[in-house]
Amino acid sequence: MLLTKKQKKGSSSPVSKGLVITIAVIAVAVAGGVYYLWESATPVNVDHPVFATATNVYILAIHNDQGYAYDEQSTKTGKKAISGVNIDPSIHIPKGTLVSLHVINEDKDTGSDQDLNIDAFNVHTRHLKYFEAQTINFLADKEGTYSYYSTIHPEMKGTLTVDP
Repeated sequence: MLLTKKQKKGSSSPVSKGLVITIAVIAVAVAGGVYYLWESATPVNVDHPVFATATNVYILAIHNDQGYAYDEQSTKTGKKAISGVNIDPSIHIPKGTLVSLHVINEDKDTGSDQDLNIDAFNVHTRHLKYFEAQTINFLADKEGTYSYYSTIHPEMKGTLTVDP
């Protein structure tokens, strides 16, 4: 039996090995991107993503003449809501709001670590060094007034009120 040149070489596939590898790499990159987006859209206190525009709340941990304090500014008003001398700032958020809480240690006087915790919404920052920041997203899904506080400086506290 005589074999032609094509049959001797074996059957050739129209898809090359390089193309298969390229498609596999792209698929892995897309899957990783989808996973990252899914995780970054999931607030710390719920188990599903929330696709909404977040209300940014900036909390500065400071030290002044009267001691340690939190200072707060929200992008909703664009104005400073609390002065640095108020050691019990109150934040009001409508129920159902996705909150992006930005905590910044601006204690240049003592250089002490700072943190912030809101137990009701599973919000707990790490210990932040001077000028470090951490952002935590949570869903304000329960009406009521909740305390936020520092585990490092117990005098630092405030309230978060979730309005109906």
